[in-house]
Amino acid sequence: MTLLLAPIRRCALAGATFLLTACAGQAAVPSGADQAVAITVPTIARPQGETAQWWFRSGAAQAALASTQAHANGQQAKNVIVFLGDGMSLPTIAAAHILAGQRQSADGESYRLSFEKFPFSALSRTYETDQQTPDSAGTMTAIMTGVKTRAGVIGVSQQPLRQDCAGARGHELVTTLELAAAAGMSTGAVTTTRITHATPAATYAHLPERNWEVDAELTPEAKAAGCKDFAAQLIDFPAANGLTVAMGGGRTEFMRAGVPDPEYAGQVGRRLDHRDLIAEWQAHHPHGAYVWNARQLKALDLAHTPRLLGLFEPLHMNYEHERPQDPAGEPSLAEMTTAAITVLKQNPNGFFLMVEGGRIDHALHAGNAYRALDETISFSDAVKAALASTDPADTLIVVTADHSHTMTFAGYPHRGNPILGKVVGRTSSYAEKSSKVLATDATGQPYTTLGFASGPGYTGASDRQPEGPKHYPHYPHTYSDIQHGRPDLRKVDTTDPDYLQEATVPLKDETHGGEDVAIFATGPGAAAFHGELEQNAIFHIIVQHAPRVRAELCRLDSCNVAGVPVNRPRYADWLKQVETPRQP
Repeated sequence: MTLLLAPIRRCALAGATFLLTACAGQAAVPSGADQAVAITVPTIARPQGETAQWWFRSGAAQAALASTQAHANGQQAKNVIVFLGDGMSLPTIAAAHILAGQRQSADGESYRLSFEKFPFSALSRTYETDQQTPDSAGTMTAIMTGVKTRAGVIGVSQQPLRQDCAGARGHELVTTLELAAAAGMSTGAVTTTRITHATPAATYAHLPERNWEVDAELTPEAKAAGCKDFAAQLIDFPAANGLTVAMGGGRTEFMRAGVPDPEYAGQVGRRLDHRDLIAEWQAHHPHGAYVWNARQLKALDLAHTPRLLGLFEPLHMNYEHERPQDPAGEPSLAEMTTAAITVLKQNPNGFFLMVEGGRIDHALHAGNAYRALDETISFSDAVKAALASTDPADTLIVVTADHSHTMTFAGYPHRGNPILGKVVGRTSSYAEKSSKVLATDATGQPYTTLGFASGPGYTGASDRQPEGPKHYPHYPHTYSDIQHGRPDLRKVDTTDPDYLQEATVPLKDETHGGEDVAIFATGPGAAAFHGELEQNAIFHIIVQHAPRVRAELCRLDSCNVAGVPVNRPRYADWLKQVETPRQP
């Protein structure tokens, strides 16, 4: 397959204009050239012929074609922010904007979340190299590296098997954040999960097992093969100075085993290697700030804080619903986003930031629509905060999800019906009149607008809760079949934050969904996000419109004669670029 693409010839770095194709190892294209440049993607047998290089090249071709079709060539972003709503399916977005509007006594159906107002959107295909329905590890790796990979691995290609430490060596993939760091930009990762969880880890780390977040979780074989856990990889990040900003949960993964947590009695550090990673970070960055509660973060002069590490919970951060009750005080995702940008934009070279609304996914796994929608609204607030803190002329903001979930949006509720309520309206699309009475199923029982195809909301008895409606938290080990039919919901408050919507298939955790997810974009290069894209093409659209990141790929011999990165960069070559002494 050959795609004819107009070359993107020039980019601005530190105020200078130069030929992008003059990157190391590339021939310059004359500034007046108007010829099309062909990116040839080999025709292969799929899936068996797919390789990391094929994924990288095909993603580059798709992204370049999308840019040409949208006349976005030449648009250049100084800063890039990727917002990742973990598990944020299209039904989740639709239900969340209705809830957001109804909370304001507005028309929920026409209400728009902050990112739904962006001028450009697309669909993203989320399948992995080995699974129709993906996980967060492989999908975020695709978004961050331009290469699709298998489920369960972080920052490595599909070649090594899961947990094969020795086999993964040499198959590491270079991430956008790593490229930005090498290019002299500031970098950051912000999340409501553990900072070592799959999504944030995919920005800075490389392991064939997503669960190796702390050294206590490494297998003996992994330790013997020299694998390093994600917490250690974050602190030991090889580029000079490491991540500029890192904020989220997971505090005990950075603390020595047995050391008491500063906030919760009974919580202790988990590291078995005797390393105090927080103290090490402070020693590396004596002028930086480490904080573990909202009060400390608020007290900082962020405009003059060169580095920031925030670990606000021992494990994941609280759901937004519980956040106000946090003993020590916990910042919102919007507050963390504003703080991160304030620190990052001190760098005249620009920045790359990833912000994850990670607990959207957790609430959906728990079968709890209230928390999932509440987290999505909080995520939208963080996007709004980023818009208020950046210049749309030089900042590309991309909002997407890594995968979907099985939450359903069904029935024929009348306009304005509470989104978390029971369906009031028609029972059939053929009904001639809409009534303001409870719609009922074929057995005469009412039902809710939102439901789940699988998960802990199954109404049969479990070893934790009796038959009937289930309530959060519900983590069962065993279920029994439903004995008495669907429960009568007439006297059940389905808008209660702890109500679990009914699930068809009984599972301890609700599953991901395999359908496409949305991409929303604004800023330089955003027009290239249109149509339906392979998920790994997101990386390529970003780097093709971020001159410093793109130039770094050219230095790694990734670019063709038009300056388009088409060859997968070698991680070993990136390491050579960044092996410089740490600076305070």
